[in-house]
Amino acid sequence: MANPEDFDWDRHEAEIVDLDAARSDRHAVPVDVPDTDASQRWSVAGLRTAKRRPVVPAWARSWTELSTQIRWLLGFSAHVVAYHLIRIPKYAVRLAFRAPRGVVRLTTGTVRWVSDAEGGPVRAAAVRRENAEEYLKLSRQRDARVRLRTLLALSAASFALSGLAVLFVLGTREHWWIALAAAVALLGAIGAPADRPLLDAAVSTGRSPKLTSEVVLAALGAIGVASINQAYAKKGAKDAVRFAEPISRDGPGWRAVVDLPPGTTVDQVADRRKELASALGRPLGCVWPEGNLEVHPGRLVLWVGDEDLAKSRRPAWPLLKAGTVDLFKPIPFGTDHRGRPVVVTLMFASMVIGSIPRVGKTFAARLLLLAASLDVLAEIHAYDLKGMGDFAPLEPVCHRYRAGSEDDDIAYGLADMRELAQELTRRSKAIRALPREVCPESKVTPELAARRTFRLHPIVLVADECQRWFEHPVYGDELRAIAEDLVRRGPAAAIIAIFATQRPDAKSLPTGISGNAALRFCLKVMGQMENDMVLGTSAYRNGIRATMFSRRDLGIGYLAGESDDPQITRTYYVDGPAAETVVARAKALRQKAGTLTGHAIGDVLALKAIAASVSLLDDIAAVVPTGDAKVWCETVAARLAELRPDVYGGWDGERVTVALKPFGVRVTQVWGTDAATSKGANRRGFERAHLIDAITERTRRQDAA
Repeated sequence: MANPEDFDWDRHEAEIVDLDAARSDRHAVPVDVPDTDASQRWSVAGLRTAKRRPVVPAWARSWTELSTQIRWLLGFSAHVVAYHLIRIPKYAVRLAFRAPRGVVRLTTGTVRWVSDAEGGPVRAAAVRRENAEEYLKLSRQRDARVRLRTLLALSAASFALSGLAVLFVLGTREHWWIALAAAVALLGAIGAPADRPLLDAAVSTGRSPKLTSEVVLAALGAIGVASINQAYAKKGAKDAVRFAEPISRDGPGWRAVVDLPPGTTVDQVADRRKELASALGRPLGCVWPEGNLEVHPGRLVLWVGDEDLAKSRRPAWPLLKAGTVDLFKPIPFGTDHRGRPVVVTLMFASMVIGSIPRVGKTFAARLLLLAASLDVLAEIHAYDLKGMGDFAPLEPVCHRYRAGSEDDDIAYGLADMRELAQELTRRSKAIRALPREVCPESKVTPELAARRTFRLHPIVLVADECQRWFEHPVYGDELRAIAEDLVRRGPAAAIIAIFATQRPDAKSLPTGISGNAALRFCLKVMGQMENDMVLGTSAYRNGIRATMFSRRDLGIGYLAGESDDPQITRTYYVDGPAAETVVARAKALRQKAGTLTGHAIGDVLALKAIAASVSLLDDIAAVVPTGDAKVWCETVAARLAELRPDVYGGWDGERVTVALKPFGVRVTQVWGTDAATSKGANRRGFERAHLIDAITERTRRQDAA
């Protein structure tokens, strides 16, 4: 083996370097793949995944929006025409004063044109250079021009004089005045100052400055997002942020689509909406940053309106003066921040509405009730637990109605909720028993709802300030259990439950309701918990933040569940007198169809009888004697039906099980004897001792309250 000390290491390292260099020259591989965006864009794969733009614009596909635009255009044109017609005398005087200046301008202009005055500086420059040949060439050109232009000017003058002579000889006095007015108008237009137009402005647009890339880049750099500032410092603003689309007009504002620097998410910008509005120099209600998670979390869609959304005029509700509603179809609910219509489809869905007080929650709930009232098949249950009478205009068409949260109001609501729980059970059995060809999807269809023999018409329940129900010390648990069941199973049976609260937390809005509601409308809230309680888990983290709204943003919130992504929605505004007008029309339609029921026709005796016995536990204790240590639920249901048929008629063992759950009475398999067969069996039931414990706990809570 050779001695390592005799090896020439310097020569060996030099050979390695030379070999690496040679390999690098022969097999150089670029680190960055060349830009293939263009080729991918027009490849088959790229075209398959490309988003197709609509052939017909969105505003033209909506008859409501199209008719609104046409009406606006006609009204605007009429205003402009009337504005200028009434100012014709003013414009005539203005033209008369400008006519002398027009004569001077016309004369001097004609003389300069005929004499080729515009070529004078060129000829003077040739003289200064003492270029005789060039000067002679320019002089000959000038002489030719002057001769031709003089001939044209004399011809025009002769035609004008001939016309005046004919007018003087053959024209009437009216013709002379018309010619004079035309001459004055022409000369006045020629003599108009450049900075003072003839016509006054018929409208004051007050349009915001144009949104440009420089403005957007500067604003993003000023809001204090560390990752944006670092990218600006490293690459420069234009290289750190990429515009995915050209900035363009979008409705009454500007739309910019921006890819934020790597590591920056849209919610970081949305959290600084106030700072962004300040940097753009626009009111807060004009600046609406949104994300597009379908692309990536850093795709920012920035819409900057011309006018503060909270101060802009709300369009009229399309159903305010005419029209009916089919709850199986979308109904108009509001407009987005770009002025486009937003609809909701209430059928097969439950809904929660949450916000801080005084920002439009109750008005949004009332708007949905007004829409439901225009469906003659819909049975309306309206509860104003705030007790201010906001739902009072709906009372003439309500099957059940109550305003307030006193003990008798809670008893009334509990009785109705029990009635609805029974109705849900009846509908479930009825749908299950229908033939497949009549009910193929195991849910109510428009055809089934229209057939009165099935009694599967839509039922709409709206409870405003629902926390007054769920926080009740005695009946809160039962009301919560029934409400959660209605939210889970009611939509398939055409029962639409809508709950609104100004305290969207787990106690005021149970997770069994908020977690199963398909539709959610969240106006201004104060924190992440309230935001996610209404809009769903992780909504805040995904950039859907109703915390960004201000207290001035009345009726403005995020609507989730109707479309793929939550929409910023401003509800239509219908005040009290207008609501009464709508309800009067709805009542007339219902009278004609024969669908006024319950409270609307004064039929309150049945519900009063139900409300008179709201103590379910006492009734069960009355039908379960001391000697029955254990009893089946189906036996209790039969005994309750005998005790109060108007209250418990139609109850079965399953209904008793659901009703006992909120009170903590444990239902298990218990041994008993079938009275019909005298045989023992294990069936669903409970121990009487557990019932007595529940009654004791209820009494303790009543005393504490």
